[in-house]
Amino acid sequence: MRVGIHQPHYLPWLRYFEKIARSDVFIVLDDVQYEKNGYQNRNKIKTPQGWTYLTVPVRKPTLRPIREIEIDHHSGWAEKHRRSIEMSYRKAPHFAAYWPEIEALYAEPGDLLGEFNRRMVECFCRLLGITTRLVLSSEIETHGESTERIAELCRAVGGDVYLSGAFAVGAYLDPAVLKQHGVRLAFQEWHAPIYPQVYPNAGFVRNIPESC
Repeated sequence: MRVGIHQPHYLPWLRYFEKIARSDVFIVLDDVQYEKNGYQNRNKIKTPQGWTYLTVPVRKPTLRPIREIEIDHHSGWAEKHRRSIEMSYRKAPHFAAYWPEIEALYAEPGDLLGEFNRRMVECFCRLLGITTRLVLSSEIETHGESTERIAELCRAVGGDVYLSGAFAVGAYLDPAVLKQHGVRLAFQEWHAPIYPQVYPNAGFVRNIPESC
């Protein structure tokens, strides 16, 4: 059984969902430390002027796990994001078919970033027809760190293959530790295609960097 693992990110990109689709079980890593200025609370959309960031404001993000990070609603960010996405993509093919479910996320975003991101991933999976089982890492008891923990998470859900990003080895992943736990290492070999986008005169906005 193949297992993919990744933090819950905001408005995840194509490579993220390709990893989910290739996995039998996908573990949402919601109990690792929140990364300030990362993709857990912000991402790009394309506008007539090119790409721009949408950022979900959060409270007291320092040294806390993602699932405990609270969203700061004082700025009215949800309505601003909703309007920005609608205005930027309403002329895209099939927008009308998919927008109601996505729009509903912004109507009731909740108070916790990790929960909001998880519901967004679930929504996008439904719309894309991805049926991979999603599991929260915070619901799985583990004792190891780094690669040891990845192996424990895989085994806890019945996995014997870990689907990794292309650049994980040497950065944080030790294949020998996976092997000790009976987990085989597989790599995600996928590159975002060039496809028609809205506002072609603004240039093609590429996928998030291949290392993610």
